[in-house]
Amino acid sequence: MTQTTDHSASPPLVQLLSERSRDRSPGLATCLAGGAVAAGLGLGSLAVLVIALWISSPYPDSGPDGALHIAASLWLLAHGTELIRADTLSGAPAPVGVTPLLLAALPGWLVYRAARDATDPEDHGHPVGTAWCGVVSGYLLVGTAAALYASGGELRPDLLDAALRLPVFAAGAAACGVWAAHGCPRGPLPAPLRPALAVLPRVLRAHLLQGFFVRDRTLAVLRAGAAGAVALVGGGAFLVTVALLFCVGSVTEAFAQVTDVRSGQFAVLLLALALVPNAAVWGAAYGLGPGFALGAGSVVTPLAVDAGPALPRFPLLEAVPAAGLGVPLGWATGVVPVVAGFVVAWCTVQSAAPAFGERDEAWSLGRTALGATGAAVLCGVATAVLAALAGGPMGVAVLAEFGPVWWRTGAAAVTWTLPIALPTALLLRAWRLRKGRDTAGGGAEGAEVASGGDKRRRKGTGGPPKPAPDVSPAPCAAAAADDGEASGTGRRARMPRFALPSPRGLRLPRPRLPRWGRPGLGLAHAGLSRVTLPWRTSGPPAEAATPTPTPAPTPAPPQASAPDSPPGPASGRTPEVPGDT
Repeated sequence: MTQTTDHSASPPLVQLLSERSRDRSPGLATCLAGGAVAAGLGLGSLAVLVIALWISSPYPDSGPDGALHIAASLWLLAHGTELIRADTLSGAPAPVGVTPLLLAALPGWLVYRAARDATDPEDHGHPVGTAWCGVVSGYLLVGTAAALYASGGELRPDLLDAALRLPVFAAGAAACGVWAAHGCPRGPLPAPLRPALAVLPRVLRAHLLQGFFVRDRTLAVLRAGAAGAVALVGGGAFLVTVALLFCVGSVTEAFAQVTDVRSGQFAVLLLALALVPNAAVWGAAYGLGPGFALGAGSVVTPLAVDAGPALPRFPLLEAVPAAGLGVPLGWATGVVPVVAGFVVAWCTVQSAAPAFGERDEAWSLGRTALGATGAAVLCGVATAVLAALAGGPMGVAVLAEFGPVWWRTGAAAVTWTLPIALPTALLLRAWRLRKGRDTAGGGAEGAEVASGGDKRRRKGTGGPPKPAPDVSPAPCAAAAADDGEASGTGRRARMPRFALPSPRGLRLPRPRLPRWGRPGLGLAHAGLSRVTLPWRTSGPPAEAATPTPTPAPTPAPPQASAPDSPPGPASGRTPEVPGDT
């Protein structure tokens, strides 16, 4: 029986292990296929474009094999790989290291989408490690094959540079896709990175481990820094656009001088469009002050433009200012980093003081200053990275320096944004909290004025005291109108916009009885019951059980005035008969 039990228990265990291995293997294979498809789509898109240009060209000398080599080289150039051009006039190989940033958008988006789809929990995604490793591995397999194939062409990639840049590009884009698939989760610093914090100060290390930056405020600081970098690049794009508009004729002539073939002009146009983000980064470096280089010994800055080597006519290069000292219009480009500093401050305060007057949710003064400083530093780091990607060598000797210097551009971005963002963020925080408090105080004061407005109006008119208004709306409106008329202002008093109190809580003043012997009273004892109250302007005459506190401003009606008539029962007193003892 024991043997039978052992045999009956072993098959489920074997079946469970086989199911697990069966589940893991297809998952990794699917991720590998996803990464390979992403690389193939990017490579195929460029191959179709290059083949179409080769077919429409009137000089197809290299053949289809040469066009495919160029397509593979351009695909590697989109990942930041430096290319080497062999067919030069001097015979020495010349490097081509300027990466069109718009060209890199397509491969990056494809890798990001493949990793996100492979990890999506709603679509029965695979584990994070399996998806990331599978997508990156499949992408690198196709990339390695493309690099080996392109190395036999005239425009071939540098294999060592490709081995360094291609994995970094694929791993970064795939990591972003995996993170986005899980809803961009936030958490404390991962355990493998914690030993590296031993070199940091104790206070900063404690904040990092507790999630001061990582859990609550990292995304806010990152958003502020990214917004500052976007503002800088957007300002640079604006400067380039204005410069191109001033020289539209030169730009048109540049297209005609490069080539007179329609297919060649279309290729130049595509290249110019792919280099538009690079030109925006160059414009940002120009607005920051360090400028950019157009060859060895040639620097273009707002203060001066040094003459460089003779460059070929290219449409985007027509926006470069002429050689000489700077002009006031060029100095005005300093407004671009100023705007970026204000953007960093505003985005920081949006998280530091999310609501007006809410001090419980607002950051402290020190944290706001630290957040603005961190955002300014991140803005400088992002600008330096963009400057490094937007530039590079375009040859040897004179053309070895082409584009902005990354460390100068990043340092200038921090130097501009930090002194502007830090005090502006503190002032904006104080303004938001103060404005919320003033708004709350103004609302309370307005309510107090509304509740006591009737009392102050009566006090200012100098008229007789009047009881509180009736609860019904019509008498209250009539009382307010009569009050305005009695004050002599000639304006009808407005009904205060607040809820009237309950009639049970009203405390009416006790009226004073009139003196019967007062001269000029003009009222008969029998007519007291028909006297119209001064605050009653509409409705039937009120039946008063007690005399009015003050005489009416108008004489009594004729039918109510009877000076010689004996007092009636309404007066409440018995007349005295002379001679009665």
